[in-house]
Amino acid sequence: MKAAVIVFPGSNCDRDVQVALRQSMEREPLMVWHKESSFEEVDLIVLPGGFSYGDYLRCGAMAAKSPVMKEVVRRAENGVPVLGICNGFQILTEAGLLPGVVMRNANLKFVCKDVLLRVETGQSLFTSKYESGTTIRIPIAHHDGNYFADSATLRAMDDRGQIAFRYCDSDGQASNAANPNGSIGNIAGVYNETKTVLGLMPHPERLSDPALGGNDGRAIFDSLVEALS
Repeated sequence: MKAAVIVFPGSNCDRDVQVALRQSMEREPLMVWHKESSFEEVDLIVLPGGFSYGDYLRCGAMAAKSPVMKEVVRRAENGVPVLGICNGFQILTEAGLLPGVVMRNANLKFVCKDVLLRVETGQSLFTSKYESGTTIRIPIAHHDGNYFADSATLRAMDDRGQIAFRYCDSDGQASNAANPNGSIGNIAGVYNETKTVLGLMPHPERLSDPALGGNDGRAIFDSLVEALS
């Protein structure tokens, strides 16, 4: 399996993802600067977390217009899997590769802590190493993680199984108290219609090794390696 990590000015989790991918793939991912208009063929593209372009204008809006994103969109539309984490999720919505929008947190504050997530389905390239309904612990760190889509879009997404993760409590219930940012339906991550593109606000790369305090996030990277190798 070959993977590429897209690096934007302001990315700050590109190396974290690089390390997590290396650990699961047992090879180095390609690091691609945002100004590149093309790069070698890969099996997976990752848009990392951070503050691309300083979050000016709107989180992810400027990065979505970077030269490299034309190629990312083209490949995604041709079926190449894409994973967007935190700012990467915001970029994917701005680029039109995922439905909905990611807005400012409901409490208008930056939130940085571990949260519990319920894996809505284990039937995807990204989650086959999890069982559906499993509760996992993953860190978040964002100011604009409040996911929203209109009711018709949400119904269609539910029908197609596009909800990837929901914020939940220790019993696996998607309660208001467990929602750190006001996301509608406690949504923490979503797929495109074909489940080849995943965007999520939590950072699996930050909990992918016991040395980091846990490895609940590693299964995402291991799932991709198993599916794409």
